[in-house]
Amino acid sequence: MIIDFRVGAPLQGSGQPRRRPATLYGEVYRNVERPQTPVRAPQEFLAMLDREGIDRVVLPVEDNETILGTYTANETLAEFCAADPERLIGFAGADPLKGYEAVRSFEHAIRELGLRGLNIGPFWQHISPSDRRFYPLYGKCIELDVPVILHASVNFSLESQMDHSHPRHIDQIATDLPELKIVATHGGWPWVTEMVATAWRHPNVYIDTAAQRPLYLGLPHTGWGPLVHFGNSVLQDRILFATRWPLLPFRRTIEEIRALPLKPEVVEKWLGGNAARLLKL
Repeated sequence: MIIDFRVGAPLQGSGQPRRRPATLYGEVYRNVERPQTPVRAPQEFLAMLDREGIDRVVLPVEDNETILGTYTANETLAEFCAADPERLIGFAGADPLKGYEAVRSFEHAIRELGLRGLNIGPFWQHISPSDRRFYPLYGKCIELDVPVILHASVNFSLESQMDHSHPRHIDQIATDLPELKIVATHGGWPWVTEMVATAWRHPNVYIDTAAQRPLYLGLPHTGWGPLVHFGNSVLQDRILFATRWPLLPFRRTIEEIRALPLKPEVVEKWLGGNAARLLKL
């Protein structure tokens, strides 16, 4: 079973953007190969997954309405995932700056809409994930027994501190809330050693590889060595394959994972076994 733990849902966002944030994302990802034919309908998306050999995907959305004015409604995601809820696993968005309204909306998304987790990009809110305003959402995740995805790598916003994504914040959260299941997305670079240490310390912390080419994970002097080394041993049960499609193509990324210096059984854990266990499939 191959499970991609972070795929960009082909959905239309909502809200009225207050402004265009200053970022380097367009420059960094300018060479992304977009699908020649845009994928919009759920059945088109599922057919693409079949062609690419992907069994299941996690589709997270975000709510950044307070700062940016934009969000993707959880109802929109739920409607898309309803086409095949076994294969399309939706993670709700929530804006911690909305206070308890965000908690109520998130609980509705899990209990009533059938979504399966929470996704937050704290740097878009210009605060760190260890900020107290996130904790009611984390508590609800524990109550509902679902994971939370937190950004844990360099961000390319020119209006938000890079430090908001440092693994030290995840270490603090996991220390405070040892029952919370956390997925640190994007692998932790450039703080890979700290990310690995955090996951080693806390058995409920997972690391996904979203938007990071496995080709570079296996090259020397890139900073990724600790993730590959420890992901082949003490953390082999907590690394999750993710493309962040369309930023990375499915098939090539899988091939590059298989080419890493990993034990065969570890490759299968990375590609789907660990995600299946985390998601209780």
